[in-house]
Amino acid sequence: MVKVWYEPPPFGPGTSHSRPPYGSLNEATPKWVQTITRMPRLPVIAGFTVAAGVLAYIPLIGKQLPFTMSPEYQAAQRAYMRYHNMNPIWGESSKKSRAADGH
Repeated sequence: MVKVWYEPPPFGPGTSHSRPPYGSLNEATPKWVQTITRMPRLPVIAGFTVAAGVLAYIPLIGKQLPFTMSPEYQAAQRAYMRYHNMNPIWGESSKKSRAADGH
C-alpha cells in the first residue's frame, strides 16, 4: 500500500501553485477590479444584471409602443391565425382557445 501525503495549494482549494489566489492580479490591476474579483459572485452578477437592465430600458422611456402591440392589430393577427389554422393543437386555432373567445 502506498501512502499519499496531500498538501493543499498555498492559496486554498481551487487555486494553482503558480498563480495568486484571485486570478492574475498584479500591481497594474486597478483597485476596483481587485475588489470585484474578491467579492462573492452572486452580488456581482446581480449588480451587473440590474445595471444592464437599466441601461437597456433607458432608450424606451417616453417612446410609444410599436403599432403591432395595439389591441386592434393583435385581434387581427389572432383572426388571421385562426383563418389559416396556425398551431391547431396549443395555439390560437386550438379548441381551448376558440372556446375561451366564444368562437
